[in-house]
Amino acid sequence: MFERLTDAARDAVSASAAEANLRGDRRVGTDALLLGLLHDPAVASALGLNLATARAESAALDTRALAAIGVDTGGFAPTAPPAGSWRTPFTSGARAVISRALALAGQQKARAIGSKHLLLALLEAEPPDPAAALLTGAGIQRESARSAANAL
Repeated sequence: MFERLTDAARDAVSASAAEANLRGDRRVGTDALLLGLLHDPAVASALGLNLATARAESAALDTRALAAIGVDTGGFAPTAPPAGSWRTPFTSGARAVISRALALAGQQKARAIGSKHLLLALLEAEPPDPAAALLTGAGIQRESARSAANAL
């Protein structure tokens, strides 16, 4: 399936693995996919969301989730694991987003899966999905974001 990605979408998926590693995550989740897509200025502009703001919202969501179960992080931030030669695996949610992006590309008769299709698939996610929570926390209006994504 990854061979069907456009160069921009492939860059976004690579960036999502880097984002997951940066956060200390062992797997690439939907939130990391969203952060990876935000490396593309066209996607960031379409959403009206920049990477720094999305990273801050993602960290805030983690802090609130930990606080909800009684864990005070006290300003602790994860560190990236040491670089290795292995590839970071995807969560089932992230794999489902990529599969959905493939279906959307097929519906639009596109020859490849683009960033647009990945973004549209992420915009379909519902809470408690991490990307959905990040989008909601950042105040993204999904309908206007869908319109902007379709224009990419």
